[in-house]
This record gives sequence, C-alpha cells and structure tokens, in this order.
Amino acid sequence: MIISEIKSFLEEKRSIVERALDQYFPKGGKYGKRVLDASLYSLKAGGKRIRPILCLMGYELYKPNSEDILPFACGLECIHTYSLIHDDLPSMDDDDLRRGKPSCHKAFDEATAILAGDGLLTLAFELFTHQDLIKRVNPSAVIQAINKVAKAVGLKGMVGGQMADLLAEGKRGSLKKLHWIHKHKTVAFIEASLVSGAILASAPKDEINILSRFGNKLGLIFQIVDDLLDLLGDEKTLGKPIKSDLKRQKLTYPSILGIEETKRITKELTNEALTNLEPLGERAKLLKDLTLYLSERMN
Repeated sequence: MIISEIKSFLEEKRSIVERALDQYFPKGGKYGKRVLDASLYSLKAGGKRIRPILCLMGYELYKPNSEDILPFACGLECIHTYSLIHDDLPSMDDDDLRRGKPSCHKAFDEATAILAGDGLLTLAFELFTHQDLIKRVNPSAVIQAINKVAKAVGLKGMVGGQMADLLAEGKRGSLKKLHWIHKHKTVAFIEASLVSGAILASAPKDEINILSRFGNKLGLIFQIVDDLLDLLGDEKTLGKPIKSDLKRQKLTYPSILGIEETKRITKELTNEALTNLEPLGERAKLLKDLTLYLSERMN
C-alpha cells in the first residue's frame, strides 16, 4: 500500500461527503436558528468521515455511482456527530475539546448541545428516506439498510455500549466486558456503515456476510487504536486532550493488557481482517489499504 494513495482517496471521498452535507443540511429557521447553528458547528468541525466513506465503499463494490446514496451516507455522519456531541456532555465524558475546537456544549450551552444532538439523530432518518435516495435505490434495500443502522446505534448497539462504558469507569473489568463495550459502542456502527452500502447496492447475501465479518474486525481495530492514541498520541494532532481515558479510569485494552500486548492484538486483528476480504479478490483492494492505514493512524 502507498499511504499517499489511500490518503488521496479518503480526501476525495471526504470532500464529496462534505459537499453533500452542505446540500442536505436544513436552511433558514428564524426561531430555531440557534440549534441549527449548534448542529452545523459540530457537523462541520472536521473529522475523517470514515462512516459515510465506508458506506460509499460498500456500495462501490457492486455499483459504480455511489453518489446515488449520498443522502444515506450523510445520515450516517449525522448520527456519528450526534453521538460525539452527547459523549462530550458534562453528564457523560465531560470533554471541553472536540476536533481541536470547543465542544458543542462549550461553544453554545448544555441544553442547546442536547437538542443539537437530538436534531442530528432525527435528521439522519430524514436523509435515509430522502427522495433523492428513494428514486435511485430499491426501496426494499433502503428499508433493510435503515434497519441495520438503527440496530447498530440503538439500545442494543451504540447507546447500550455507551451506558456500559460509563458504568465501567473506575471499576475493575474483564477483557470480556471490554470487548462487549467496544463491540456495541463503536464496532457495530462501523460494521453497519460498510454493510449498509452493500445492502443498498443489492449485494449477494454471502458477500454481505463477508463484509459483516470484516467490518467487525475493522471496527475493533479502529477502537483499539483509539485506546492507544489516548495514551501515545499528540494532543494537537488528535484535536482533543490525551490521557482522558486514564484520568476517568475507563476500561481500555491498554489498561487491561498493557501497551505492547495491545499493539500485538492490533496487528493480529489487522491480519484477520485482511484474510476476511480474500474471497472478494481484487475488488477489496481499497478496503485492504484502508485497514492498513487505520491500523497505523496517528489521529
């Protein structure tokens, strides 16, 4: 893999997603302007846009024009941003910085931040059913993709994982519990982002299963690297305080296994993820390159 190539690919897709976010974000609103401003502030604060890009990549494995599903991909980014706004709240992780800027509740206020997150979550489902999507994609596939994402981010997915994460703070925990937290809080949504794109493209069921297994590995790699970066990363590069997991005594792979063993597990998972993609052959090259890139990322 040439890192410059995957970086160029990701930047191109990120630009496409951000133009679409500009297009689909609600305009105007005299009396609701403050919550619109707060929502847009967080949505436009930067970020890798990995989830919508994965959705586009899943679609492109089977059909050429992924711009047909941009409303859906944008909906995924709205959900991700809502989760970050709520994660940063004083009642949750109480973080003052996000992506190098004041968190939403710091830039505005706590009530506005809560409403901004609520608004973005709801906007996501508006985008999932947008007419630009429905007229280009099989409606049955759209319903399946929505169901997949809803499960991944709901009570038995990201929300449940966040609850378990909060309850585990300051307590001794097992690797089994940590894996459950990561699987539900982070992994399920990343896996659903990729798989939803394939579903929208009416991919064969056996290949959707392949992508699901791969997506689970990729999501875990992403989260474990996050755990490592909290200890080893650079605050300016990350755009948020480092060692915050340590200060809050969060359950992480390094806190249980140490840094070197965590690095070893990351390499092992990376190899497993790449192996999962073998049945897809050359079509999966970009996904393989992305896996290697994310396993070695510094932000």
